[in-house]
Amino acid sequence: MNKIAGQFTSIEQISDQYLSKKGVNNSSVASDISFESVLKQQLFGIDSEPVSSIKFSKHALSRLDERNITLTEEQSVRLEDGVNQADEKGIKDSLVLVDSLAFIVNVPNRTVVTAMDQTDTENNIFTNIDGAVIN
Repeated sequence: MNKIAGQFTSIEQISDQYLSKKGVNNSSVASDISFESVLKQQLFGIDSEPVSSIKFSKHALSRLDERNITLTEEQSVRLEDGVNQADEKGIKDSLVLVDSLAFIVNVPNRTVVTAMDQTDTENNIFTNIDGAVIN
């Protein structure tokens, strides 16, 4: 690079030095992480992308938050396994029990509709389901 009195002699020299592609972090690259998975991970410890294909409805997420329910990775896997078992049996709306947690799941959509801790339910009556999986 030729400099005359400490200055650049051409615009190419400036562009080569300051506009090089080395070490540039391109933030416009699309991420494979969805907003929903980040939100679930931050709020509830649920990492649904790598572990589960189960979705949580807005209502279910608010119930998890209100009832201070957090799912471990192992419980998330067992929930998904319960949904898979319900699907194999042709169940449309299922109660899936995982430890002391109860989930009402719309099986065809693979969506948790609501969630509760079994110790919080008054009389343990669940309606509008056509099957149950104890996992």
